[in-house]
Amino acid sequence: MTAQGDPERSAADGAVAPSAVDLVRADGTAGALWQAWTTGERIAALPELLRPRTPAEGFAAQQRLSERAGASYGWKLAATSAAGQAHIGVDAPLPGLLFERFRHAPGDVVPADAPHMAVAEAEFAFLLRSPVGPGAGPDELRAAVGAVHCAVELPESRFDDFAAAGAPSLLADAACAGRFVLGPEIARGAGLDLASTPTALQVTTADGENGAHGSGAAVLGDPWTALAWLADALPEHGVRLGAGTLVTTGTTTAPVPIRPGATVRASFGPDGTLGVVEFSLAPA
Repeated sequence: MTAQGDPERSAADGAVAPSAVDLVRADGTAGALWQAWTTGERIAALPELLRPRTPAEGFAAQQRLSERAGASYGWKLAATSAAGQAHIGVDAPLPGLLFERFRHAPGDVVPADAPHMAVAEAEFAFLLRSPVGPGAGPDELRAAVGAVHCAVELPESRFDDFAAAGAPSLLADAACAGRFVLGPEIARGAGLDLASTPTALQVTTADGENGAHGSGAAVLGDPWTALAWLADALPEHGVRLGAGTLVTTGTTTAPVPIRPGATVRASFGPDGTLGVVEFSLAPA
């Protein structure tokens, strides 16, 4: 089973009925985006006939994109900070699928892929051991989480000017999903105050080092709030969070620029006491 979960067919359950969006249009949108995913080309803007007009149309195109990209194992959230939302002109987070083909482990040499967004983000990720539905309270959320992980996302966009693309098009493009590095499990992570947990991200190149510091509070005030938001939002698109799903909740620091050949190190907790994720980018 992929991370998309079981589609909900009843509009009474808060899901989008298949007739609510033009699936032929969604497939054409996904095809145009997938060509950019596979060739590395950038899109100035989708043709008007393929440009999603609503979040529902954008999400439908993302689902069609997943049929081309292959297996997914979880979700990412983009724009979980006020600064991130302002940067891309949205007023709420955007969910996007994480695809197996772009998944990596600490210590890997990650393909640089001529990065366009060219940033790294230190994130908290939740691995679910049981399903989570809308309206889940704090106790239910913590009980559903089997593990909390350190993680780094390398977001990417297929749009030349992703900041101006708009929410429906960004949703179609899997919310700027890119490569993702899942780090170690944080011991007793489900019981921690993640909002106050410090994080740091350091990128080292031949020219020196660049970095940023932050905490879980950058993620909608608390990464647990981001998880609850996603559990509430996905059923609007006919999807629910299932057991075995990974959810990475958004950057805890200002994104740090990267380039081919760089080394990336993210640390969680004071001086990395909760975990460290380190990997390198392939040279150009």
